[in-house]
Amino acid sequence: MNTIKRHIDHAIKSHFDNGRQILLLLGARQVGKTTLLKRIFPHAQYFLLDSDPILKSFETYDINTYKQLIKSPDKYVILDEIQLLSNPGRAGKIIYDLMPDIKLIVTGSSALNIKNKTSESMAGRKLDYYLYPLTFSEYLYQTGIEDMLNKTFLSQLVSPILHKKAYPFDIKWTLSRVLTYGLHPYLIEHSENQAYLQELANSSIYRDIEELNLIEDRSVANDLLKLLAYQIGNLINYAELASKLDIDVRTVKRYITIFEQSFIIFRLNPFTSNRRDEIGKSPKIYFYDLGVRNAIINDFSEPLMRRDAGAIFENFIISEALKHNNYIGKVFQLAFWRTTQGAEVDLVLHNHNEVIGCEIKLSKGRITSSFAKRFPTAKTKLINVENFY
Repeated sequence: MNTIKRHIDHAIKSHFDNGRQILLLLGARQVGKTTLLKRIFPHAQYFLLDSDPILKSFETYDINTYKQLIKSPDKYVILDEIQLLSNPGRAGKIIYDLMPDIKLIVTGSSALNIKNKTSESMAGRKLDYYLYPLTFSEYLYQTGIEDMLNKTFLSQLVSPILHKKAYPFDIKWTLSRVLTYGLHPYLIEHSENQAYLQELANSSIYRDIEELNLIEDRSVANDLLKLLAYQIGNLINYAELASKLDIDVRTVKRYITIFEQSFIIFRLNPFTSNRRDEIGKSPKIYFYDLGVRNAIINDFSEPLMRRDAGAIFENFIISEALKHNNYIGKVFQLAFWRTTQGAEVDLVLHNHNEVIGCEIKLSKGRITSSFAKRFPTAKTKLINVENFY
């Protein structure tokens, strides 16, 4: 098994090379934020705000108290789980403004992203980074299947031709495990741990949401998340979801936004040339981690043999593209394309210079000719189990 290495390592290591802005690392619970920061900054003074005495001290928002606490020889300080503070932005601002020698590193899960006053207090004083569940290549490296961390997933995806490849490992067996149990770092040493994923799906992911009293009915929120889990890859119909749950559309939209800000799901919006026959508003919903998704619906059966196998593989490819794209600086915007007649491209990568349409299939297939006619300069790709990596 190789040492831990993540795609984001270089960006985090070099953050303070160009200034002293607060390093703000965001991500879902248990994706490895604390492990990563302790590895990169091993001599930093570390404060876990989940400890009552520590929390009470930082809740004073008093610079003299902070100076008594913070005594880091190398000036690096980590505040872990800063969302537990009633006003995390205020604490960050005090340290940044009144202790200029300190290089402040802050972690937060969903709650920090939700608290608007955090962004206001630390505006211009911080730089945000996002850590996700492992990528497929991080999984292969950390399990020792590959000797080097492959950073070429996105560049291969946008290359002129995707070829079927030969691998020194069983790619389908490995993919099947990832599609079933997901890519949380804990599973590197505790593989196929359904109990861990059930706990993550039923308790941990709700912790920040409930602490902030953002949902009125936990059971309704859970039912909505389950409906979304069954609908990955489909257009979201808010009115239909509201009707099934007997709640109003505004509540459905608000809960979905909370799930997004908690790094449980993400939204893929439509790509459009503003033609009348194109879907222009309704998004699709995908999960950051398929292990969590499968735990929500309590189905850990063989993924490539299931009725939703195509949707699971589609979710996997799109989440991989999102993670890699964000780690290299959001070179592309991600979207899908669909017409009212049903012509569709699963993933569209686009920027000012190019448009790449990707059709995602388990095996054989082809890109709809309608997309090529609508966007004649676009590149098109067919991604399947045999050529995705």
